[in-house]
Amino acid sequence: MLPLAPAAAQSPAEFYKGKAVDLQIGYSAGGGYDVYARLVARHIGKHIPGNPTVVPKNMTGAGSLKLANWLYNVAPKDGTVFGMIGRGTGFDPLFGIKGAQFQGTKFNWIGSANDEVSICVSWHTSDVKTFDDLRQRELIVGGTGASADTDQFPKILNAVLGTKMKIITGYPGGNDIGLALERGEVKGRCGWSWSSVKATHQPWLDEKKINILIQLSLAKHPDLPNVPLIVDLAKTDEEKRILRLVFARQVMGRPFLAPPGIPADRVAALRKAFMDTMRDKEFLAEAEKGKLEITPVSGEDIQKLVEEVYATPAEVTTKATELLRVEKKK
Repeated sequence: MLPLAPAAAQSPAEFYKGKAVDLQIGYSAGGGYDVYARLVARHIGKHIPGNPTVVPKNMTGAGSLKLANWLYNVAPKDGTVFGMIGRGTGFDPLFGIKGAQFQGTKFNWIGSANDEVSICVSWHTSDVKTFDDLRQRELIVGGTGASADTDQFPKILNAVLGTKMKIITGYPGGNDIGLALERGEVKGRCGWSWSSVKATHQPWLDEKKINILIQLSLAKHPDLPNVPLIVDLAKTDEEKRILRLVFARQVMGRPFLAPPGIPADRVAALRKAFMDTMRDKEFLAEAEKGKLEITPVSGEDIQKLVEEVYATPAEVTTKATELLRVEKKK
């Protein structure tokens, strides 16, 4: 009797047949990351060779840093687990974020369903109505953790552009910040994906419950022609370089990634399955019904972007790191 072939010698279809694949989501249920991840989970299994069952699960903590560390250091490295983390979390080691225990270039990046423009908003009862107001008056904003956009973006705006945001952090996910806005615990949110706003809080836009103060990306969103763009407000070359470093992550949207060390043919299979899902008619119909923007970015393109950002000159990353550590004084 011949010995069984080792697992690594199996084709992806042989390996995945009959298996369950876990999709770990670094944020709580109901927010934008969770909505996108669960949509992908419902459709990607039929595009992975062997058609495994894909099971979405939530592993919250520290703005998805907990999940990034787990994927890198603990998760099985056989292709049975992948995840979705915050678009900036993969860069945490560059910015000296305490507790980041990984090298972002060593993850196997799988893809993203969208690139992203984020916004800062104030609640309609706040006396901060415009970006200029934000330079004059304090706005209390909700955050999900030190490595999350909700915390890093206000810090960068405070440090580079002189805004006056105070961050109340520790919410499990974006949906929880939304509830905090309604309860009056916070008066704003900064680093909120425009696609999420439309998908999860369209009534707030219709009823003018929020004021859109600024958009955060390298280019304006077509929906927001009259909202100021962060990189246009930089006054010096140094400020421009810092803002470009911080906001390059927007291209990654909501990235899916797998642990390092997975056999290359399984990584290739997951990446292909992801892009095939992005063209799947049933997937696109469900996305349209849920008002979710689909502007896919391939795993290869994300891998390249991560490598480029990690190659940023040290003086720029050092300066950005200093600014991210600045806490606004009362």
